[in-house]
Amino acid sequence: MGRDVVQVQGYVARAPDDVWRVLRDFCGAWHPWVATIREERGPQGALVRAFTVTGEDTVYREQQTYFSDSDRVVGYTHLEGIRDCEAYDARVTVTPAEAGGSVLNWTATVRAPAGRLGAICEGTKAVFEAGIAALATAKLPVVENSPSWPLASVETLVFDDLPRLALTVTPDLGDGRLCLFLHGIGGGRSNWVDQLQAVGGVMRAAALDLRGYGDSTLGARQSTVDDYCADILRVVEKLGAKRLVLVGLSYGSWIATSFAMRHPDMLDGLVLSGGCTGMSEAGPDEREAFRVSREVPLNAGQTPADFAPAVVKVLASPGASEAIRQRLFDSMAAIPTATYRDALLCFTNPLERFDFARLTMPVLMMTGEHDRLAPPAEIRGVAGRIWDMAPRPDVRFEVIAGAGHVCNVEAPEAYNAPLLDLLGRLT
Repeated sequence: MGRDVVQVQGYVARAPDDVWRVLRDFCGAWHPWVATIREERGPQGALVRAFTVTGEDTVYREQQTYFSDSDRVVGYTHLEGIRDCEAYDARVTVTPAEAGGSVLNWTATVRAPAGRLGAICEGTKAVFEAGIAALATAKLPVVENSPSWPLASVETLVFDDLPRLALTVTPDLGDGRLCLFLHGIGGGRSNWVDQLQAVGGVMRAAALDLRGYGDSTLGARQSTVDDYCADILRVVEKLGAKRLVLVGLSYGSWIATSFAMRHPDMLDGLVLSGGCTGMSEAGPDEREAFRVSREVPLNAGQTPADFAPAVVKVLASPGASEAIRQRLFDSMAAIPTATYRDALLCFTNPLERFDFARLTMPVLMMTGEHDRLAPPAEIRGVAGRIWDMAPRPDVRFEVIAGAGHVCNVEAPEAYNAPLLDLLGRLT
């Protein structure tokens, strides 16, 4: 079996945003060789295009595997149509050219028998060159408004078994699906109110106070990530959910990914904001230094409320309003000292390094443009690793413009749009 990489770079005298408006429509009929094309859905809502080319009867199928509006990137894999093709993974990126216009980089990694590899690669090169030329004049698609749903009502539920767990939930829609939100180490379930109201029209949604936060209580012993995973299972059982989408921010993202490692078959989707790996890839010395530095004010007798102003300066973007800064302060200030110590110890004692090959569900990753704790370059790298390692990747990565670490609070509309897009294709 042979392997080769096709790389084509081209220039288009058109603004990157205009080129991307055409290219981002995975099932659009803009390529000049396409005769017919239709949209299909693969497992767990994966976007698939089925098309024919002029002069052929063969139906080709390709699945979108990576997408980013903020980076202007789309990746896809060949499913069927190319004779004797063992594997075919492509990716195209649009970037601004220095003198104006756009540069397109289109690559494909191809595996095929030695006798067919050259012909497939030559054909691929021609397809890419014709596509880049067509993007110079392709008609801009009409931008359709995203579907809108009425804001859902919310109520509080408290499960009194030990430890007590408190949630804010939206009404049950009767389809057995649940979108569960997990907050960060300095947050609480109130951080998710804007998402709950928006998502509740698509599927039932719930935001959980993690152990010791808000109206939930700590357990009898130090919390571990396995305890948090057990709490998620308990919520699923109590609410009668059959399928689950997990949405996490920072600490909550690490917990959500830990759950996905243990129960991938339960998840219809995984949404990770402001982080993913936590400290699972840090060495013992780095983890200990992180824990000790965060415990210094606690050991000096301070509470989270005392150092909340300093934390807000790190969490918030430079342009965050006073109202947003107050919300972030209130979340941090409400955390009991014992809870903060418990979370720090759990966070700095991860039980495993993640194996992204276990992520069989669609993954949406978002981070704020001004996130100091999980900067875009870092999260973009993790998204790329998931794309490389997942058995059939379906990954989206977005940078939330103007936002800091708690990007769902600072920019709820920009955060909700990709989230609702994902949930809409899962239902």
